[in-house]
Amino acid sequence: MIDFDRLQELAADVRSFIQGSSDKANALKSIVTAFDVVLGIYPSGAGAELHVIKGQELLNQMKPDGPDYSHTAIAVQTREQAIALQALLA
Repeated sequence: MIDFDRLQELAADVRSFIQGSSDKANALKSIVTAFDVVLGIYPSGAGAELHVIKGQELLNQMKPDGPDYSHTAIAVQTREQAIALQALLA
């Protein structure tokens, strides 16, 4: 089950890290590099939705009893922003 509250907390931490950096692009890149899975979280009529920015292959291959993976979330305004970010960081 997805814990959206936890993902929103992670996204807030990421936002603070990036805003506190003098090189925001490098800070974003370092976040993406540091984690196995990066999710874009954005508002929707139902609350929040997700788009996998990094790690879709890993998630597709995961088994319930498989190894843990590191993950974080990045707040975006729309799914389109998440897709654009995914393309830029690929």
